[in-house]
Amino acid sequence: MKGKHNKFLKYFSPALVWGVFILILSGIPGNAFPTIPSFLDWLRPDKIIHLFIYCVFGCLLQFGFDKQFSEKKKRFVIVFYTLVIGILFGAITEIMQFFIFVGRNGSIFDFCANVLGCLLGILIYYLIFLKKLTKT
Repeated sequence: MKGKHNKFLKYFSPALVWGVFILILSGIPGNAFPTIPSFLDWLRPDKIIHLFIYCVFGCLLQFGFDKQFSEKKKRFVIVFYTLVIGILFGAITEIMQFFIFVGRNGSIFDFCANVLGCLLGILIYYLIFLKKLTKT
């Protein structure tokens, strides 16, 4: 049992640390972040930030699952788990911003950026992973 626990921590600790980082960022009041003037206003920089942090989260989760369960036939299940965790975590952070964190507002659009970022992270992970497989 101890070996499984160490293996879990070894492969999932980057995703767990990144998840804590996301929670900390989600709890910082919105007025504490600098505003970006004019050009990027229409792009909504906060959506790009959501996309980025959940992209990293998706990559790290996928790495953890891939290392933990390396059977090729379970790849679809692993992607499903990563996506479910990303969706749930994205939803929970938005709900916490709406009801718990002071100076923050949860948003369905932020949630959508979270999910899209997680999907992008999974895709990027597999593009990198498949590239490494074809080189060997």
